[in-house]
Amino acid sequence: MSEIRLDGRVAVVTGAGRGLGRAHALLLGARGAAVVVNDVGGSLDGGGAEATPAEQVVEEIRAAGGTAIVDTTDVRTLDGATEIVRLATETFGRLDILVNNAGILRDRTMAKLTREDVDAVLDVHLHGTLWMTKAAWPVMVEQGYGRIVNTTSAAGIFGNFGQTNYAAAKAGIWGATKTLALEGARHGIQVNAIEPGARTRMTEDLLGDLADQLDPVLVAPLVAWLAAEECPTTGEVYNVGGGRVARVVVAQTPGLFARDLSPESLRDGWDEINDPARAEVMTSFQQELAVLVQMLSDGDRAGADAS
Repeated sequence: MSEIRLDGRVAVVTGAGRGLGRAHALLLGARGAAVVVNDVGGSLDGGGAEATPAEQVVEEIRAAGGTAIVDTTDVRTLDGATEIVRLATETFGRLDILVNNAGILRDRTMAKLTREDVDAVLDVHLHGTLWMTKAAWPVMVEQGYGRIVNTTSAAGIFGNFGQTNYAAAKAGIWGATKTLALEGARHGIQVNAIEPGARTRMTEDLLGDLADQLDPVLVAPLVAWLAAEECPTTGEVYNVGGGRVARVVVAQTPGLFARDLSPESLRDGWDEINDPARAEVMTSFQQELAVLVQMLSDGDRAGADAS
């Protein structure tokens, strides 16, 4: 079985000084990609900055025979993102792979949540993903090729107590991934997202005994595969952690259909609406709309037959 290689490809990995980003950068470098290791070196809540984490990762990649450079630019603005992309293209001549991984935490319950807590988390996670993609997009369009891997979270899919700001950012990344995949298809740009479970600064206090089994190195292979030219997939989200990889899907129940819909009919049919036994995976709004169109058509025929 041939090895998946990334020789000649150029990658930017944000938040690559520690945890998941570090694992991604090391594996991409080991598979032949030239890597821009981006990390401001801040604390978990986004404060402070130091170049050391990114420098250490670059040293590891180079010691293993790979190619990498340090970048400590903040991803939160379009100007910052543009500078990161400029560094990649001026140093290596192109940009093929973008891994949007940078993130911070400001966990608060709604009762204690402040505007600063919301803005800080949205700026790094959601805006950082959007601005990095915006900056990389014209380069990838001109090349007719690109691979973008975003990072969402279980909190953005299922919610998590005390993480309204973080969950909102991660849910936004889910929606952005789906949309960018549609826009990138005609340009050879594939966009996917991972929903990782790993031992990082964000999770080490939450995982307990499970932490030792959730090494970030078990997430990086999925990123490398999604970044590879051979990977055919775009617009998907994958749960990954501890050695398991699974596609995350959106499903809908058949629901209840009634032309004379009322609060009372909803009350009486609530169990039917919520029953997941016959749920169907939905991959587009067109598919969702088609279900309604069919029900409307069936309803019209039934009405005509009755008359």
